[in-house]
Amino acid sequence: MLLHTFQDPVCGSAHCALTPYWSQKLGKCDFIAYAASPRGGIVNIHLDEQNERVLLRGKAVTVMEGCVLV
Repeated sequence: MLLHTFQDPVCGSAHCALTPYWSQKLGKCDFIAYAASPRGGIVNIHLDEQNERVLLRGKAVTVMEGCVLV
């Protein structure tokens, strides 16, 4: 049984979805975002319009490693 479930402090999928909106609204492609969760987190965001990609950069911690056999 898990006593604590640790939430990801920065939601990458939300930042990917919102970046094109804010890029158009603010007229820029580079952002620094802060997630105001209890653990917090900073993410650097770049909208690559030519390749239609959102690039995210930040710090991460490995909490588990494993191997999946198919």
